[in-house]
Amino acid sequence: MGQIDSIIARSGDSSPDRPDARPRSGAGRRRASLGTVLAPYLFVLPAFAIVFIFVIVAALNTFRLAFTDSTLLKPGKFIGLRNFVSIFHNDYFWTALLNSTLYVVCVVPFMVILPLILANLVKGNSRAMGFFRTSFYTPVVMSAVVVGMIWTNLLDPKGLVNSVLESLHIIHSPIPFLSDRWLILFTSMFITIWLGLGYYMVIYLTALANIDDALYEAASLDGAGPFRQFIHVTIPGVRSTIVLIMMLSTIAAFRVFNEIYVLTNGTAGPGGEDITMSMLIQKEGTGIQARTGYASALSLIVLVVVGALLVLQQIVQRRGEDS
Repeated sequence: MGQIDSIIARSGDSSPDRPDARPRSGAGRRRASLGTVLAPYLFVLPAFAIVFIFVIVAALNTFRLAFTDSTLLKPGKFIGLRNFVSIFHNDYFWTALLNSTLYVVCVVPFMVILPLILANLVKGNSRAMGFFRTSFYTPVVMSAVVVGMIWTNLLDPKGLVNSVLESLHIIHSPIPFLSDRWLILFTSMFITIWLGLGYYMVIYLTALANIDDALYEAASLDGAGPFRQFIHVTIPGVRSTIVLIMMLSTIAAFRVFNEIYVLTNGTAGPGGEDITMSMLIQKEGTGIQARTGYASALSLIVLVVVGALLVLQQIVQRRGEDS
């Protein structure tokens, strides 16, 4: 009887007549559903606020300043297209545009092809392959200042490169890597490629992992060697990744700043002839005499040029796919 009484007592505790066992009211359900709906937005609100303030608002303000004569110390007034007219009559602008365009033309093909070849060579799971992947990725995590100091010391007239070449009697006088207008530019391109190899290699490794091994086996059975497998299996399998890396490397190459700035100690080479678009924006938009309106107009031109290059790449890609 004691067990029966305890069962009855427990069943009485869960009776619907008890206040805590009553179903939720409509208001309670509405509050719960409202909290469920708002919770995801509250989590992303801080990130959205940061992006809105420092990206969207900053971009709109840049667009506004491009049509004013604003400086660091005064808000300026609307002057229409006068900044753009002044830019197109500035020799430094054409030099910077030429250097940045050359950077894209020379760097992007290597950034697309070399990391793919490298990723194809180190895609194994052995310890040796892991060591090589880590070694190639190490420059990516190095700061621009450290990289600049390393290469400045290596390429100095009395540095390791010139010393080795002179000791081997390959050259009779030091090569002016850091003082010649074109050698500075192409040396910076080499450093940019060296820095980007590991980064884009990792992206390619992810894409290569998604290619079915059966495709390589079928190609091998058909008599295709490693080179033909690379051409007919690997490249088509990572086509979308190639387009992505082409776009990323184009943007990075046209906006290059760190390499040339560190190699030239901020002078942009002899007579400023190695200046790039990013360096020109930095020169005009910083300091006490900063012309923020002029620098904003330069930024808009960079945006338009990079956008045009990306559209051109998309057109060429689609025509290649259609053919």
